[in-house]
Amino acid sequence: MQGKFIKNLVLLMVLNLLIKPFWLLGIDRTVQNTVGAEEYGFYFAVFNFSFLFNILLDLGITNFNNKSIAQNRALLTKYLSNILVLKLILFALYLVVTFASAYFINYSAEQIRLLYFLAFNQFLLSFILYLRSNLGGLHLFRTDAMISVLDRMLMIIICALLLWGNLVDEFRIQYFVYAQTAGYGITVLVTFLLVVRHAKRRWLRLNWNFPFLLAIARKSFPFAVLVLLMTFYNRIDSVMLERMLGEGARYSGIYASAFRLLDAANMIAYLFSVLLLPIFARMIQQKQPLEGLARLAFTLIITPALAVAVTAMFYSTEVMQMLYPIHGGETLEVFHYRIEESARVFGLLMACFVAISSTYIFGTLLTANGSMGKLNLIAFSGMLLNILLNLLLIPVLFSTGSAIASLFTQLLVAVTQIFIVKRMFGFRINYMLITKFVVFLSGMVLFAWLSRQLPFPWQTSLVILLVCGALLSLLIRLISIKQIYQLIRYGGA
Repeated sequence: MQGKFIKNLVLLMVLNLLIKPFWLLGIDRTVQNTVGAEEYGFYFAVFNFSFLFNILLDLGITNFNNKSIAQNRALLTKYLSNILVLKLILFALYLVVTFASAYFINYSAEQIRLLYFLAFNQFLLSFILYLRSNLGGLHLFRTDAMISVLDRMLMIIICALLLWGNLVDEFRIQYFVYAQTAGYGITVLVTFLLVVRHAKRRWLRLNWNFPFLLAIARKSFPFAVLVLLMTFYNRIDSVMLERMLGEGARYSGIYASAFRLLDAANMIAYLFSVLLLPIFARMIQQKQPLEGLARLAFTLIITPALAVAVTAMFYSTEVMQMLYPIHGGETLEVFHYRIEESARVFGLLMACFVAISSTYIFGTLLTANGSMGKLNLIAFSGMLLNILLNLLLIPVLFSTGSAIASLFTQLLVAVTQIFIVKRMFGFRINYMLITKFVVFLSGMVLFAWLSRQLPFPWQTSLVILLVCGALLSLLIRLISIKQIYQLIRYGGA
């Protein structure tokens, strides 16, 4: 299983590293620089609001379906024809709750108009993820890898034509939203045809079987609660910034500029959970040992996460200045303030990345095991802590306050999950591995400080830092190239 995990992880990483960073740093960043921080912040707050009730589109069906199909492939046709009906019903429920909530918090007519399209995009995205869960459950990881980047690839083409092809006189944020709709729509169609093909049907009849739908909803409900709670403590920051502050759209835009880079990193880390959930589920069913794969995955994800976090802390200002130059009509004073604020947020959010990476391993293992009660209790505690800290810190520290709230929340969730996994599965405390992580982190901090003293351009110093970090990880055998090569070639444990 370790060999299978590594092989498919490499494919996923290569495809996503080719497409998704360019989407976030090439297209998404350019859109913000084109329309300005305030207009993008307006979009970003509404976008995250559309995310808050996203779970109503799924109710945990995607994770439940992935786990079920991985353990019994014969369920694909039966589940597919019924769940498609359920997804349409859930879409109607999502629209009612989302727009009722929007009116309750006094969204303007302009925000409501934007929300129409963003809500539909959420439905399309949820549908893609559900269809992909069938591919993952069938262990069709290569096909799933191609689908995982199809929507972004289409959006890149459309947005590139709009931004640089002189097709429009002035790029507006609405065009960005329409491009997402087109990309998601085409991907839904392609993925649906692939899944129906593997269900060995030329066409699919939708079934209205209320007892079955109710049974699926009940089984997936714990997954739904988990995703809802996690969505709130991951996405509510920008919504609270926009609602609580007089210049909320501006600070939401500042937060978005840093969050975008965390999102880019998370896209790579998320690939671990995509592969691990069906693999863990099948290993648990077959009573295979889990500790080796969990330790391998944790090491592979935490090592670069620590390197990225340290680099972000030491080079945050330079990175923000490079990515977000002065906007048209922006004074030098306002520009410097925006960069300083976004740099602080960036450093804190990339520290969150270490904790989030851990949850993609241990949270996924608990999900595969069906330990939803414990996961929901952890997530509920995280949500309460995040909202409370945001209420306390936003009025005083603005965007930085939200970043601090996120850091404390993510650390609480990660540490608690590790503790529960250790107790539940009897994992041993690997003191040698812990020592290596401490040495690596200390070495990265030392190298980062020394790199700041070098008489080179900051980009050169940053590259030197990352090279030194990579060499250190190999020197202390935190990552073994030989072991990974053997896993890829022979599929060994």
